[in-house]
Amino acid sequence: MTIRRATDGDAEVIAAMLLRLAEETGDGPRFSSTAAAIRTHGFGESALFETLIAERQGNAIGMALFFRHFSTTRGQPGVYVQDLWVSPEERGGGLGAELLAAVARHARESWGAAYLALTRHGHNDAAGAFYARLGFVAQEDDVPMVLQDSGFSALASGKVSEAAA
Repeated sequence: MTIRRATDGDAEVIAAMLLRLAEETGDGPRFSSTAAAIRTHGFGESALFETLIAERQGNAIGMALFFRHFSTTRGQPGVYVQDLWVSPEERGGGLGAELLAAVARHARESWGAAYLALTRHGHNDAAGAFYARLGFVAQEDDVPMVLQDSGFSALASGKVSEAAA
């Protein structure tokens, strides 16, 4: 088994693994990412994220998609893992931990990351137990919130409602 940095030629494989993750977590109907979007936003000088791919005999068996993060509370740079996926056949063998370790090592060496953050799906108890075994702790006071679609467009256009002002 090897873990390597993804290239733009891996965009189709990354998209396929992300789709499997979305289906497994119940997000399949909302999943709309494409290989083209991954290629555009994940590679080149303006890349917004990086991806590590785990392979066995040339077949992708897992991935971690991550990006730089900064904590104003800690005053330190870190790394945020957006997506971690291991094929069902490989789960329980330590590959998830190896991928996270590779991300942490890369982030520490590349930009001085001092922590790793991620969010798990609330109903994924197996993932919660896995992260707890690695030493992750839930930040009960942090509640992820998302503004998207028409709400994001309105805010980005400066159309802030009277109630929000």
